[in-house]
Amino acid sequence: MAVIDLKSGQLSLSLSTKGGIILGFWKDIDAGRVPLFRPAKSSDADALGSSCYPLVPFGNRVKGNSFGFDGRTYTLTPNTGWDPHYLHGEGWQAEWSVGKSTPASVEMSFICDGHSTPYRYRAVQTFTLEDDRLSLSLSVENMGERLLPFGLGWHPYFPLTPMTKLQARADHFWTEIEGWLPGERTEIPSDLDFSEPAPLPERWVNNGYEGWSGEATIVWPERFTQLRLTADPIFRHAFVFVSDTAFDSSFDRDYFCFEPMSHLANGHNLPDLGDLKVLAFGEKLAGSITLEPRSL
Repeated sequence: MAVIDLKSGQLSLSLSTKGGIILGFWKDIDAGRVPLFRPAKSSDADALGSSCYPLVPFGNRVKGNSFGFDGRTYTLTPNTGWDPHYLHGEGWQAEWSVGKSTPASVEMSFICDGHSTPYRYRAVQTFTLEDDRLSLSLSVENMGERLLPFGLGWHPYFPLTPMTKLQARADHFWTEIEGWLPGERTEIPSDLDFSEPAPLPERWVNNGYEGWSGEATIVWPERFTQLRLTADPIFRHAFVFVSDTAFDSSFDRDYFCFEPMSHLANGHNLPDLGDLKVLAFGEKLAGSITLEPRSL
């Protein structure tokens, strides 16, 4: 495991090769250092204690850990001790290798050999700081002989203050059913409609948004800061997560997650694959997001 620190202008970023994760993202302003992601509590934090981690070769869960594709049935193996599902792929649990780097950018990669999954692939992640923004890029290349559906995403943890507001327009909403799985597509509930800036509900939220516009803004009035997130067109979907003490006894309502994704959760079992992309050997899927902090 290695920790890497990047700096450009007022922005700084800390990364770990353990999980290819972000440990912290900050902007220096006159009033001090403003966290733009939830800072990890330590430099050896795992993905679940991080600021942000990658979702590859797809995000979220597959119902029953099983899916049929191209005449075959595939089974996935749970990869945590607390969730019965194979969760978020391997990227967040892998050791990534460092490639090209500068004081303001670094490339990481890892290869999944398919021991516990039908997927064999190479993932590459690039982190680039400029004076006024952070750009994240992620790609996956199918290194297996079989056609399979792939997806990409990130799982950022954003600070949640009493006055935090989120704006992110989307077309549809997915309910949640037992097992933290998506249920059905519906209209967006009023208290989870972020087409205009709105606070996060003070309750459990774990839902997918379909037809996300690719733009989101998070506002922290107390910190005189907002963060604008823009995504490549492949990221047509997003997930919003707010924990509670029933799920996490240590939760102090100090963070929430807004997760850009290229596909719907459980897309493997949807008729159109939920925007998962079928890749043959040697084919790639890639996308980027940009995070730009601004003063209020």
